Amino acid sequence: MDIKVEAKPIAEVEADALIVVGFEGAVPSGPFSGLSKELYDAGEFSGKALEIAILHRPAGLKAKRLVLAGAGKPGEFKPSEMRKLSGAMLRALKPKGVRSIVMALDEPFRSDDFAAAAVEGALLGDLEANRYKTDPKKNEKQVASFAVSGGSQAAVERGRVLAEAQNFTRDLANEPANLLTPTGLAESARKMAADYRLECEVLDQDRMRQLGMGALLGVSQGSAEPPAMIILRYKPTAATGSKDHLGLVGKGVTFDTGGISIKPADHMDQMRYDMAGGAAMLGAMRAIAQLKPAIPVTAIIPAVENMPGSRAQRPGDIVTSLAGKTVEVLNTDAEGRMILIDALTYAQRLGCTHLVDAATLTGSIVVALGFVNIGAFTNNQPFLDKLMAAAKAEGEKMWQMPIDEEYKEALKSDFADLHNIGGRPGGSVTAAMFLKDFVNDLPWVHLDIAGTAWLEETKPYMAKGASGVGVRTFVRLAQNW
Repeated sequence: MDIKVEAKPIAEVEADALIVVGFEGAVPSGPFSGLSKELYDAGEFSGKALEIAILHRPAGLKAKRLVLAGAGKPGEFKPSEMRKLSGAMLRALKPKGVRSIVMALDEPFRSDDFAAAAVEGALLGDLEANRYKTDPKKNEKQVASFAVSGGSQAAVERGRVLAEAQNFTRDLANEPANLLTPTGLAESARKMAADYRLECEVLDQDRMRQLGMGALLGVSQGSAEPPAMIILRYKPTAATGSKDHLGLVGKGVTFDTGGISIKPADHMDQMRYDMAGGAAMLGAMRAIAQLKPAIPVTAIIPAVENMPGSRAQRPGDIVTSLAGKTVEVLNTDAEGRMILIDALTYAQRLGCTHLVDAATLTGSIVVALGFVNIGAFTNNQPFLDKLMAAAKAEGEKMWQMPIDEEYKEALKSDFADLHNIGGRPGGSVTAAMFLKDFVNDLPWVHLDIAGTAWLEETKPYMAKGASGVGVRTFVRLAQNW
């Protein structure tokens, strides 16, 4: 899709659809105000959020259609709402054969933030998870161009970079597990790194065995697919004098049966997105390579498949992690934390000074927060505050969860340093406490994205499937450092 800024006066814009934002109780101004008022007065349009009304061949405009897009109450309209609105309008117009769209931004929304959000929404809304459908008509009606009247070209370009990175993440997490194995994820990382000039290294099973990554290898041993530890490095072109080094660690379980502690059959097909945290880190690095923040960033993605094969890890097994601590495996379906502890330890060996991990880690976080908020845990409040400020700016919702030392009691083992589950009470918290034991004193944030990484149904602004959550937040965190 061609993305650009529209510099012509609105009345002179030639497009298949000109989108105008309308609010509850407030008729849009400009050359289309009279036409808009007629729709308001007739009750055909009220301005409610994501409402749409279309006028064909509007008088006084060169655009073929005038589209009124409902934005709700003016005081509540933020860039995050613009992102949804733009996506919803594109998804509504695309089936109608609209190939060129212009989003008209009225004051006070003619800003870089709103322009970038409009572009992001359009590109995110345009993605369909239909790659493997054989219907020849599936791509017949595609939007060729999207323009924004208002905002700078730099803002529009940033919106494009972020949305394409998020869509890259969504495509990875939507891939079926027979086509995206740990080796396949590593190959995708290598190709992306080559395209955007990132350093890429992949540790194979033998190298991980030499290093002593017993926690990760214990998870992977039940699968015929070998594991991979993916490392991507971004180095800023100019030295800043700061010793800070951001580490982004993402869970990369390309399919999770639960292992010997096997999951129920219902919805197990969705466990192809158990690598959404790792995919988010790959997407973030894709954008970071283009937007060039001043801080060095390293992403570490431990990639495995968790299968109940004849050599699979058993409940009761004890493994030795890269950090040298022993873990008693009480439940093989608590595998994400096992691969993450070796990745977090390795990130520290690579010199990372601040760590963020993202993982579809627990069902407990869904019980606590539903499908709306990411669960955020930390050992360093100022660092979490910085990350949550980035999340708020990007419209990604997070909620801080407790991490009191008392929760660690549930992880005590009679036979090893720790066991890998703490029981049902506070399951997301005890999982975070398990990870915390391996980050030492480094500032660290753990994000449990189990409830937000997958859309169970199509939204007006985004297709069903992987959401790509976290990508924009991680990029802004690096940019605002």
